[in-house]
Amino acid sequence: MSASSPLVLRSDSADQTRALAGVVAGSCLPGDVLLLAGDLGAGKTTFAQGFGAGLGVTEPITSPTFTLVRQYPVDSGRPVRTLLHADVWRLEHLHEIVDLGLGELVEDGAVALVEWGDAAEPVLGADALAVDLAAGDGDDERVITVRPSGERWTARWDALAGALAQWQMTS
Repeated sequence: MSASSPLVLRSDSADQTRALAGVVAGSCLPGDVLLLAGDLGAGKTTFAQGFGAGLGVTEPITSPTFTLVRQYPVDSGRPVRTLLHADVWRLEHLHEIVDLGLGELVEDGAVALVEWGDAAEPVLGADALAVDLAAGDGDDERVITVRPSGERWTARWDALAGALAQWQMTS
């Protein structure tokens, strides 16, 4: 699979979405930015919870809608020391996203997970991993499309695709 080909995955439950997100977290390095997109109720915060658990975050992860950015220490012995969980839904201008300083904060051993990341893509998406969540056919089913941009994920793409194989949708 080429690094430019998106992965289209299916999750049948919130627990599966968390497990899938934990696998994605296992591929992350300090400085990575993940942009989560999807309608209200699509599972962005559920994904964030599984992602945080996969990194080794031990405290509960909640949506940072009103605080904009929450920082969680990572307790896993891995190079990633902090999870930055941002929600840019309430921001109206790109400069407000830039003002959050996520690009600089990830340089200090952090990974950033940005809800409503499609709005942030113009300023944070050069080397990001985009994760789009959409409702599927069943109540808890989600279709999750994962696509890289830039060179940062190229070396890890085949390994990530292999790790997520159990969720890949077949044509």
